[in-house]
Amino acid sequence: MLFFVIIALAIWGFDRFYYTPQRQKISKLKEEIKGANSKLSESLLLTQGIEALETEVSRLEKELGGINQRTLRGEEFKAFLRHLAKDCDRLQIKVVSLTPQEEKIPLQEGKKAPSAFHDRKIAVQIVLHSTYVSLGNYLRGIEGLSFPVTLDHLQVERDEEILPFLKVTMGLTVHVIS
Repeated sequence: MLFFVIIALAIWGFDRFYYTPQRQKISKLKEEIKGANSKLSESLLLTQGIEALETEVSRLEKELGGINQRTLRGEEFKAFLRHLAKDCDRLQIKVVSLTPQEEKIPLQEGKKAPSAFHDRKIAVQIVLHSTYVSLGNYLRGIEGLSFPVTLDHLQVERDEEILPFLKVTMGLTVHVIS
């Protein structure tokens, strides 16, 4: 009987002092592995997102380089006028009046040296006689220009004297980078 008590005490001591602490260490290590795996999967997702962003940035840089080659800096307003003349002829739009006016940009205090790129804005007020379809085609053509043109306001009126055309008054802003 004493032999069985010594064996039982040895098994109890082994379980109490060695096996149970090792089992707790193993469970803690398994939890740490799960945490590390979740962090690894998050970092893989971030890496994929960064790679996608780098690809998009390089595509946009190439597109910007193409835009700069198509239109010389400072020549945006001339290109806008050429586009207007070409589309008015093609779409049978009659230009009644065109009033360009360069917007004055106030000088910022504390800024002594001009920056490398100077952005000027030219506000253009245009009055046209056009059909609705031609006006839509012209506005879609403005979207395709290689430089930013902002449509500030658009007013379409029906005038009995110029039927079947509509009287269109619009304000545009042409951004010129020099």
